[in-house]
Amino acid sequence: MSELHRITVDPELCGGRPTLRRMRIRVKDVLDLLASGASHEEILADYPLLEAGDIVAALEFAARQSDHPVLRVA
Repeated sequence: MSELHRITVDPELCGGRPTLRRMRIRVKDVLDLLASGASHEEILADYPLLEAGDIVAALEFAARQSDHPVLRVA
C-alpha cells in the first residue's frame, strides 16, 4: 500500500518543499539521514513526531521522482 498520502507540499511551509504530514520535516531531511547511514530506528528516536510510514513515504517519493522516461535524439 502506498504511503504517498503522507507527503505534503504547502507554499507556506519550508518554502514549498515536500514535507511529511505538514510538519517542518522535509522529505530531503529524512533521505539525507538514510543516505548517511542512519537506521529507521535512529531517525524515529531523533524525530519522535515521525512514524515508520513517514520514512517509507520519503523513500517511495524519492523512487517515483527518479523514474523518468529516457528521451533519445534522432
